[in-house]
Amino acid sequence: MLTLYGVYRSRATRPLWLLAETGTPFTLVPVLQAYRLTGANAGWTGWTTASPEYLALNPQGQIPALQDGDTVLTESLAITLYLARRFGGALGTQSDIETALMEQWALFAITAIEGPALEMFYPIAEGRDKTPDGAALVAINAEKLRRPLARLQSHLAAHPYLVGDRFTAADINTAECVRYAQGHPTLLAEFPSVQDWLLRCQARPAFQAMWATRLAETA
Repeated sequence: MLTLYGVYRSRATRPLWLLAETGTPFTLVPVLQAYRLTGANAGWTGWTTASPEYLALNPQGQIPALQDGDTVLTESLAITLYLARRFGGALGTQSDIETALMEQWALFAITAIEGPALEMFYPIAEGRDKTPDGAALVAINAEKLRRPLARLQSHLAAHPYLVGDRFTAADINTAECVRYAQGHPTLLAEFPSVQDWLLRCQARPAFQAMWATRLAETA
């Protein structure tokens, strides 16, 4: 039995989306980020990322983590690719070339997209984009995203999805990084093929089910 450690309001959305797509049975062990032990989560009694039991599993103290027998994986994009290979059928790789391409897009998403997208996401989500400093931070990171988004635009203008012209784990991993940029009022509209692809991915029933569970989770 697969065991996934984490909560929906985290990067666990990536493997959780994949698992929703495949219908693979798994156990979710809630592990809350230690910095969230405030407000509505002040009474949390389960594991956190600082719990000794969890640190024994992942000494880095980050979520998600996946345990499959004696194997433990601790990076969300790697977890998603692993699950796709094992249980995903057409969502996973069908050749060595597809393996390389899925790894390429995962590395692209984490190195070129996620960092500046998150740096832009937080000021917008917290309303700080209305201040001079926050607006400047949003503008700087939007500019950093234009080059990788242009690369995605070029690919997606010619292909419906990232690998094999079908929806795969590569789309899950990359879409979940691009999602952080959706709060910007105009950026994704500059890249219409990227925007259409992202909305198409997010219209899938598995994403909708995963996202509904995420929204129901205590913020």
